[in-house]
Amino acid sequence: MAFSGALTLTDLNDFITPSQACIKPVEQANKPKTQERDAGTAATEIHIDESGSYYEVSRNGMTADAGGGGNTEGVGQGRKLEQAQISLNDCLACSGCITSAESVLITLQSHTEVLSVLSNDQDERIPIISIAPQSLASLAAAYSSRTNPTTASSVNGTSSQLTPREIFHRIREFCTSILGFAYVFDTNFARHLALKEHVDEFLERKKGSQSMNGDTIVPVSNETHLPLPMLASACPGWICYAEKAHSEMLPFISRTKSPQQVMGTLVKKWIGRRLGKQPNEIYHVSVMPCYDKKLEASRQDFFDEIFQTREVDCVVTTGELELMMKELGWDLGSGTLISPGTALPTSTIPVKRNLSTQNLPSIEIPELITHPGTSSGSYLHAIINHLISTSPVPLSLNVKAIRNADYEEFILRETCSLDNDSDTSGKVVFKGIKCYGFRNLQNVVRKIGRERGVRVGSGAAGRLGTSRSRGVAAGRAVRAARKGQGQGNNEIGNSNAVAEEEEKKFDYVEVMACPGGCVNGGGQLRPPALTPSTSSLTSTTVSGDVDAEGYKRDWDGEGVAPSVSSKWGDREWTKKVEEVYWRDTRLDHESWEKSIADQLVDEIIKELCAGDDDERKRLFRTGYRAVESDVIGLAVKW
Repeated sequence: MAFSGALTLTDLNDFITPSQACIKPVEQANKPKTQERDAGTAATEIHIDESGSYYEVSRNGMTADAGGGGNTEGVGQGRKLEQAQISLNDCLACSGCITSAESVLITLQSHTEVLSVLSNDQDERIPIISIAPQSLASLAAAYSSRTNPTTASSVNGTSSQLTPREIFHRIREFCTSILGFAYVFDTNFARHLALKEHVDEFLERKKGSQSMNGDTIVPVSNETHLPLPMLASACPGWICYAEKAHSEMLPFISRTKSPQQVMGTLVKKWIGRRLGKQPNEIYHVSVMPCYDKKLEASRQDFFDEIFQTREVDCVVTTGELELMMKELGWDLGSGTLISPGTALPTSTIPVKRNLSTQNLPSIEIPELITHPGTSSGSYLHAIINHLISTSPVPLSLNVKAIRNADYEEFILRETCSLDNDSDTSGKVVFKGIKCYGFRNLQNVVRKIGRERGVRVGSGAAGRLGTSRSRGVAAGRAVRAARKGQGQGNNEIGNSNAVAEEEEKKFDYVEVMACPGGCVNGGGQLRPPALTPSTSSLTSTTVSGDVDAEGYKRDWDGEGVAPSVSSKWGDREWTKKVEEVYWRDTRLDHESWEKSIADQLVDEIIKELCAGDDDERKRLFRTGYRAVESDVIGLAVKW
């Protein structure tokens, strides 16, 4: 089984449901024919030898199968059993648990698979790699801190800090000159196209919601008029969770593909057409900050049945990309090969580097386009910016932290010409939420269920509770009316505005499963190693070889840097990566970059879709399905 060395099981927090037994039965391929035994024959047992191999032997010590097995010291004669494997699709088919993607056994989603394909001279597919900006920020923050750990935020150290753009250029050199990739792109342009499609879908829903007065909840099967609020769909961890635990939320989730899958469509369809290649003649690798992206790429929705290929053939994490560079002797800090005496010989991994690219045309895509807002895609801000730029009246934005920076409310209202406070006066035209982390996410799901009259967690499509929702709305209106009585005109106006704000239902929610967003994904690099004194830490902690559960780990061998705390999600480190993400974003070129990107998007859609709106939706949108659980409570292992 090709299991990534960077895939660790440290600090899993699967609090959503207790772990349950896997429903995938053990299978054996090419099972030899066995002679039927009479009733009463001794049962067989499974023995394990020193090497970890499994043998089937009978309890009386005789051979379990006359036709198989050999002698093994300490085990006796028996038939050696083939190793059973569980694929990623098997795990997705199991509805018995909701797990962190770090615990998923993945057979074809690892950096070793990438190296295997690239080293195969018989594989004539053109290799193309795309890199997420969050991965670039993590690498830039890590290597900047390793170079200048004490001056990361000082004036003297700031000028020497690496930027995501510099890291991207060095990775591009590594991927083309060492690995042999024909093209190296970032995913920002794909995100730009996804944001445009995202805004279009929101406007479609808003128009449909206005025609229905927002009182009707559409079933999952109806894809024509989907309801508000629209929930972001770029986080595969959230999608997997919703399909298994909150299928009543599926009508609210955006159908727009994530930037990773949009990039997959561009690579296999648009770039493939430019190269004169079919989708199955291109090998597309994606570098992502999250292990859940491996789940996303393996979904059947993103598999081309005609050409028998996926939009994204393999997903590697930030840590796995760094591990590949280490194995091949590439120093990302300097952007050069390390001297042979201090690194693994590059000849130990036979990667083909003589890919003929002379006849391949140049593919020009805007590099690292800036999208102001959040480091997790700026989906909420894209909608807000569109509403502000297209509104016939001036609009003002008020941001309010509900619990912390991971749970914020965004209210867009018309600017009143009176001297009232612009934050609490004027008609509310939009209300959105930024929600990061599963704990905040569950609160939002319950709130949406109350607002829209959907019974949370009660079936594939949910159940309507219109009488209850109307009663709640009526009660709020009465309380708002009572609150306005006995006050002056100005105070009445302000109280009515507050009441309207409370009555306004959510229009959009930017959902991410990881606290802190995508820069804190499970596939990102850990904080660099510190140098604590031996008096404050034990010897095992100083060596950095013990994880949070007390198990010894070889962090360097697993593609992550050792640290005093082996726990994912260090807040200070997440802030550092967030800061680096926005470093050198060239905001002064933002309008110019977007105009170039918009023009290219229009050209691509025209070339691929030829004005067919249905074809555009087929290429850049997807669907979801409820996964019903067959596991009963008695099967739970507490």
